[in-house]
Amino acid sequence: MRWTVHGERQIYSNPWVNLWLVDVQQPDGRRWEHHVVKMRHLAVAAVVDEQKRVLMLWRHRFITDTWGWELPMGLIEADETPEQAAAREVEEETGWRVDGMKPLVYAQPANGITDSEHYVFRADGATYAGPPTELNETDRIEWVPISEIRGMIDRREVVSSGSLVGLLYLLLDEATGVIG
Repeated sequence: MRWTVHGERQIYSNPWVNLWLVDVQQPDGRRWEHHVVKMRHLAVAAVVDEQKRVLMLWRHRFITDTWGWELPMGLIEADETPEQAAAREVEEETGWRVDGMKPLVYAQPANGITDSEHYVFRADGATYAGPPTELNETDRIEWVPISEIRGMIDRREVVSSGSLVGLLYLLLDEATGVIG
């Protein structure tokens, strides 16, 4: 059942997030204004080495006041492709440089309230280029064995949507023999 959009108006804007009121009509005839969060899209990188380890960041998120493991990720700039953004974020946040990115999975993590799109890529291997240039992104950087990922998720050490989607897809690849 499709909802009808009669119009929309922006009520808040900044470089990262925009809040809109959208005049919608549901199939049962009810018409109302729905809040929609419009955001720049996100590129996520799952970097896997020859030892079946994934490059991860241990970081604090002030909004939820929690620590957790995440994949390198960041907003896609206007002048770059999602692949380029993912590669850039890996190097900025970790100091490791990847040669190429392959699409892993695409997700819309909260499409009932936001238009946010997550482009998740996989890179096989990386070369250390130097210290990270983004000094406020992480407390530590580690290569984590893929075999430990499920336990980390179960212990809620990985809760970021972009990271979860990418890591669960890697686990699926491993279970079906795609990795290694």
